[in-house]
Amino acid sequence: MGSAADITGVIQLRSRHSVSATIDRLDALLQQRGILVFARIDFSGDAARAGLRMPAEQMLIFGNPKAGTPLMLAVPAVGLDLPLKVLAWEASDGNVWVAYNDPQYLVQRYRLASSLAANLAAVVPLIEQAVAE
Repeated sequence: MGSAADITGVIQLRSRHSVSATIDRLDALLQQRGILVFARIDFSGDAARAGLRMPAEQMLIFGNPKAGTPLMLAVPAVGLDLPLKVLAWEASDGNVWVAYNDPQYLVQRYRLASSLAANLAAVVPLIEQAVAE
């Protein structure tokens, strides 16, 4: 099974919680900070409804218009990577992992002003907290 850690611009962290609990924890942390949660996608649930089996895998899509709008005004194409996303999945060994786009990679990819990097990086501590004990 491939690792998201091997993909340029993707950060991968091990979670101490199940897929569902990890996404629940991140959802709660984001909402506490007033960050909009746009969608939660349960890929494994959707697969099961289609008669397919896959390990637990969910994605949370979220953002803050006050942070994202300046980025899209600077470079409209950054909207391809906004709103932000975190993917959590259970690996074949039972470990749970999360992956997300490295904010610094997005700054470089879209040649954003370094002053806008904080708009993307602000959620990283919340992701780190969601996967921790």
